[in-house]
Amino acid sequence: MAYEDSITGQILASHLVKGRLTLGEEIGIRIDQTLTQDATGTLVYLEFMSLRVDRVRTGRSISYVDHNTLQTGFENADDHRFLQSAASRYGVYFSRPGNGICHQVHLERFGISGQTLLGSDSHTPTSGGLGMLAMGAGGLDVALAMAGAPFYMRVPKVTLVRLTGKLPPWVGAKDVILHLLGKLGVKGGLGRVMEYGGPGVGFLSVPERATITNMGAELGAWTSLFPSDETTRRFLKAQGREGDWLPVTAREGADYDEVIEIDLSTLEPLTACPSSPDAVRPIRELSHVKVDQVAIGSCTNSSYRDLKTAAMLLKGRRVHPDVSLVISPGSRQALAMLAQDGGLAHMIEAGARILEVACGPCIGMGQAPPSGGVSLRTFNRNFPGRSGTPDARVYLCGPQAAVAASLTGRLTDPRELGDPPGVAEPDAFLVDDSMILPPPDEGGGVTVRMGPNIKPLPNLEPLPDEIKMALLLKVGDNITTDDILPGGAKVLPLRSNLPAIPQHVYALKAPGFAAKAGQAEAVAILGGENYGQGSSREHAALAPRYLGVRAVLAKSFARLHLANLINFGILPLMVEKQAYDRMEEGETIALAGLHHTVETLDRVEVKCEKMGFVFEAGLNLSGRERNIILAGGRLNYERARLSKRVTVHGLLRSP
Repeated sequence: MAYEDSITGQILASHLVKGRLTLGEEIGIRIDQTLTQDATGTLVYLEFMSLRVDRVRTGRSISYVDHNTLQTGFENADDHRFLQSAASRYGVYFSRPGNGICHQVHLERFGISGQTLLGSDSHTPTSGGLGMLAMGAGGLDVALAMAGAPFYMRVPKVTLVRLTGKLPPWVGAKDVILHLLGKLGVKGGLGRVMEYGGPGVGFLSVPERATITNMGAELGAWTSLFPSDETTRRFLKAQGREGDWLPVTAREGADYDEVIEIDLSTLEPLTACPSSPDAVRPIRELSHVKVDQVAIGSCTNSSYRDLKTAAMLLKGRRVHPDVSLVISPGSRQALAMLAQDGGLAHMIEAGARILEVACGPCIGMGQAPPSGGVSLRTFNRNFPGRSGTPDARVYLCGPQAAVAASLTGRLTDPRELGDPPGVAEPDAFLVDDSMILPPPDEGGGVTVRMGPNIKPLPNLEPLPDEIKMALLLKVGDNITTDDILPGGAKVLPLRSNLPAIPQHVYALKAPGFAAKAGQAEAVAILGGENYGQGSSREHAALAPRYLGVRAVLAKSFARLHLANLINFGILPLMVEKQAYDRMEEGETIALAGLHHTVETLDRVEVKCEKMGFVFEAGLNLSGRERNIILAGGRLNYERARLSKRVTVHGLLRSP
């Protein structure tokens, strides 16, 4: 494959600082920009501060407040104050609460074609709509990138999604990515970058492209990206940022590991059924399903174009009396433009409830559906319990179908509404960056303000040579980070309180797990395929480690969660189906000779003492990752490296 002829290969090659562009090999790349949000950002800045670096070393880093904006106590407000002061101290731009959702604002105000972006949020690939190589990562990886360290990754395969034709009326970008999810599934992008090309690309606006790249996260892909072309230039010009445009296209003759063809003209309105983004069906087949709630917004579908479309469809109409319609704009820019052009009035007059400019219901922060209710959402995930109501049935769709259901009270093919409204991209967006605070030239005199809910990072012990663990939990396939550590208004404010948040590990999926773990010296978890899919939340690794989890055995791991397990010194062991089937909760798992094994071997001998059988588990780690595991986590490893010490058999020693 002519790897460097693809867009992915070109950007990786221009940012390569370690390794070779050989498929599967670990490489280190330079990161131009970083992005954090408040639910993950507090831990990122605690980690960054622990590295004792005076100022960020990226081209630009931005701290957003968009997740934990529901202030039912002092915790979130204290975190926001901490983040603002830390941004000022260390040279980071700060997007204030109310300015918008990180991915939408970054697309509007900061994304630069051809650059790299690393974000502590799994939907960071949204900026791939601008032709950026934008990837979600664990917060520790982001903190290290802010400190100037390379970001390490395996050279991915590249899949070309070749688009032809043009979307029919009433069919939107959400239907494109839902079609792909239905075709490939939530594991279809593992180990891959999804690169879009073909003549159909020219008919998609940047916000439409961003919707598609955003939900590439649901495919499990490293990232997704579009070419940076004339459409990209026009969008950035309308944002007053034409100087940030760079043409980035695949070179003629570029070869790909796989090519998927999609004729846009053949698509129809789709929905993802409960409770997975890949459970996709045509909406026309589900017109019997009554709807209790409709939610429009999230980083997937909250652009000005999306909301203007919704406003025009609601104009002169009324929301069905049995439906609650809630709308959360993606950015202050989009809301202000709707207020000026009358779109906001159409929404209000139709009976919509206008929510804060924030993530809101998408991460379970308010607007939970009624018990057993049906909620139709323009969001990116519909995992069980994520909405805040454990037995709610959540469907995913685009804005047109969402409005149609809000008017009829049932899942409705939007083509039933007649002629679609014509909504074009504006020639100029309303630009007001007054709620984005640039850092001072010097931050040494700034005091970082830490409230009582912000606790220091725990000290993690190096990996012992021998360990016995209680297998306290066996779970199935596609366990999500929401399963491991729920979100919502109760748990999210504890993201900076590391002693408190571990008590919620597996609180919905396996109540009582945290209490049992607290009584064991060391703990193991057994999972099925794609363990840890979903968000980038490193708390889903750190909180279990805090409880004593030292190994997770699984048939396979989701990329982001695997990286987080390694970063916090948890052994990720690959098991075959036969071993998975034999093991049960309550087993005692013994590992011996770990220092030599982790240092040099790809297989680990696992003894199940109660059942009396032994098997080998896979350990697919790079040399760097092996040293991180031996050190007990990446913070230990990086501190040792920065102080010119080395890791020898799990112990930090001077050379």
